[in-house]
Amino acid sequence: MSSDDLRAVMGKWESDEELMPVRRFPEFQDAGAWSEKAGCALFDQINDRDANSNLPALAITQEHGAIPRTMIEYHVSVTEKSAENYKVVRVGDFIISLRSFQGGIEYARYEGVCSPAYVILRLRDSHVADYFRHYFKTYRFLRILTRNIEGLRDGKMISYKQFSELMLPVPRAKEQQKIAACLSSLDAVIAAEVDRQEALRDHKRGLIRTLFPTLGQTTPSLRFPEFQGVREWQEKLLGEICDVAQGFGFPDRMQGKSSGDYPFCKVSDISRAVNENGGLVDKSTNYVDHADLKLLRAKTIPVGATVFAKIGEALRLNRRAITGVACLIDNNAVALKAKDDETASYFLFSLSQTIDMKNYCSGAIPSVNKSTLESIVVKVPGLAEQTKIAACLHSIDALIAAQRDKIDTLKAHKTGLMQQLFPSPAEVSA
Repeated sequence: MSSDDLRAVMGKWESDEELMPVRRFPEFQDAGAWSEKAGCALFDQINDRDANSNLPALAITQEHGAIPRTMIEYHVSVTEKSAENYKVVRVGDFIISLRSFQGGIEYARYEGVCSPAYVILRLRDSHVADYFRHYFKTYRFLRILTRNIEGLRDGKMISYKQFSELMLPVPRAKEQQKIAACLSSLDAVIAAEVDRQEALRDHKRGLIRTLFPTLGQTTPSLRFPEFQGVREWQEKLLGEICDVAQGFGFPDRMQGKSSGDYPFCKVSDISRAVNENGGLVDKSTNYVDHADLKLLRAKTIPVGATVFAKIGEALRLNRRAITGVACLIDNNAVALKAKDDETASYFLFSLSQTIDMKNYCSGAIPSVNKSTLESIVVKVPGLAEQTKIAACLHSIDALIAAQRDKIDTLKAHKTGLMQQLFPSPAEVSA
């Protein structure tokens, strides 16, 4: 497909309008219209290989770009023979990573090697890499990419030829630099707020270690003044302080509802709640209605239950979540429901985070069953001390949630700003 043909499919810039963004910095108000250039006029395809390279293997991620696999949970092994064909990536290179409707074009902040399946792009010297790093993450660019590149619905990788025919909006180098500096400074603010959020999480993890007894101890190292000298914590079985509720099978025919009376949470929903919502499960990808409940012969998990995976790698990762709404969980998950009042529920959630499930897993695929969970030995104080500990940790969670909201607001501001700083093509109606 030629560039002219592709532009006809994508929609051209309006012929009676100059190529201009909605918002422009004052010093560029009279700088004239932007140009548009084909991908091949801006980027070269790079296929460097070095069989003797000691460079780290890179993971191509949406969140962090191209980074060493050792920096994230990446478990794909590479044979020495296959590594010989890996492509060398330099700092500042771009990697096409789009498959289906996720991903995009990622930026490399590290030198390394990546799978030969990826297309590596290197920007020509007269342009600003950070400008394109931000532009390639705009919703408009990704929408054009996923709408108009043939084969994406089959999960195929974008070729350099397909990328080379895309027409990209390009201002002069000084304006590229200004836009990049603005958005990068906002990235720095977001990163600082993320660091503050992580510091709060570290603080909470430290509190949990000190507010609960360590192995062989009957009292924690840190105790609230009103409980100093009070009886030692009692040793109990987990099954004595909570009920263990099993999940239910989720037939394919019932899946796919994006709204309904109850979220039907899979392990992926629980993991997402831990990663994105401080462990609070209040939504899911799938929902069911009251009528579905009868067909499934299922009982809902109440608010305040601790839920987690009972099989697979997610179990080994010790991810715990707490339900914020009544919901269902699938049969790969399990719930702990406190036998005391609602305040004890949050104590149970915190207590569960001190249990390392790797010590109780069995089988080639890690798993735990109901009886194993019920027989785990734990130490618990009286209800008044449970309440105090729960209130303390809940207050930290509230600070973490407020910090998360602040980060989301900044990210939304950046998204809105990007929509105004880059021109928008006149797109073909759906």
